Amino acid sequence: MGPGRCVRTKRAKAACNNLFMVDNGGEALGIYISIPFCRSKCTYCNFASGVHPAADHAHYVERLVEDLLWARTLSKGRGVELTRRVDTVYLGGGTPSLLAPDLLVLLFNSIRSEFDLDPDAEITMECAPGQMADATLEAMAAMGVNRVSLGVQSFVDWEAHASGRLHSRTVVESDLGRLRSAGIANLNVDLIAGLAGQTFASWEESLDGVIDSGVPHASVYMLEVDQKSRLGREMLEGGARYRADLVPSEEAIARMYERAIERLGSAGLIQYEISNFSRLGFESNHNLRYWRRRPYLGIGLDASSMLALHAAAVRNGAGDQARPSDVLRLTTTDVLKEYLAGPAAPEITRLSPARQFEEAWFLGLRMNEGVDIDALRQEFGAAKVAPAMKTVERLVDDGLLAAEGAHVRLTSRGRLFSNDVFQEFLEVVDPDQGSEDSFTASQAQLAWKLESAMNEV
Repeated sequence: MGPGRCVRTKRAKAACNNLFMVDNGGEALGIYISIPFCRSKCTYCNFASGVHPAADHAHYVERLVEDLLWARTLSKGRGVELTRRVDTVYLGGGTPSLLAPDLLVLLFNSIRSEFDLDPDAEITMECAPGQMADATLEAMAAMGVNRVSLGVQSFVDWEAHASGRLHSRTVVESDLGRLRSAGIANLNVDLIAGLAGQTFASWEESLDGVIDSGVPHASVYMLEVDQKSRLGREMLEGGARYRADLVPSEEAIARMYERAIERLGSAGLIQYEISNFSRLGFESNHNLRYWRRRPYLGIGLDASSMLALHAAAVRNGAGDQARPSDVLRLTTTDVLKEYLAGPAAPEITRLSPARQFEEAWFLGLRMNEGVDIDALRQEFGAAKVAPAMKTVERLVDDGLLAAEGAHVRLTSRGRLFSNDVFQEFLEVVDPDQGSEDSFTASQAQLAWKLESAMNEV
């Protein structure tokens, strides 16, 4: 079931304006920095993060600096020319605000020594309520952080505490005020639907908290159930330590999600992606990069990069046929000890045209503006797009998609069954292109920390 139990990621002109069609050396890059340190591990968390001694922090930042220093040289050796120009930076985790101020300064100075940040670059940092010291906030502002994503998850104190969060609603409201006083007004608040013990009444209370806070952006994620989190394992295998028996049903989570769309929209936070809502002009530019398939560089533990190998999509003279840019996805180790030990070759996947075509669909459909069919034809060729359009027609008849001019998007019903819709396009693969590297439906839904570079993303 679509967003139910599924976690999570400069504005482009259209959903499928695939900038892998242009030279990495000329187009602005996005940078994702993974900071995997937490003060406590939340019961629902399935990311490569955890509680580690403060002594690891300095060593880890030294490794980040080393990887930033060598990023351009190593990329060139793999056939990628990295531009110096950067228009988005995202520090995700984990809890980046746990880093000491001097480490934050060192990290940002290293980014700026290797790359040229646009004057209006969006620089986002994830923070946990109650875990942002005054000196840290001062360093953030001094280093140009202009957007903060606050991991609230619930405005109901007992609900937050039961899931492993350490804050109260009062602390959240205080931190939002402190951030605004520091000049950081571009703020996001995360919520999770499906926490153990959550009810419709407590969900309304959390929605009240978001709306009353006046933040210009909110993210609403559905609880993910898998073996990577303690709560997920308990739900799959049985047990009561993490209150798995109190997790709402998928139907209840879907109703909470629909209620969030309704209430946030009425308050001026308009949905622009399956899990994301904002006031006009406050969309997350960095996460839009993932959904619009623009190149990004990931640095740190379990960080992903997506980079184009050559300058432009080319036509082969057949008129109708286009060849997309060759694209590499690189992913670093998710084992902290291995990362701290020193540089190691990342896992590298070369994305076939078939896989790029799949990604254009399931990432584009995550956004409310949908997929630009004309741009798809330009990138992949009309012959490649034609079979997918038959699928579109069928899903329009089923009420899951809407086709408006050259754009195809999910309907409200389609968002509830987005996994099923994505699967339909994963199956529309030209046999001649091969499918050995095609995504599964669950992987497709990973646009995910695509709020952290598919690490969310």
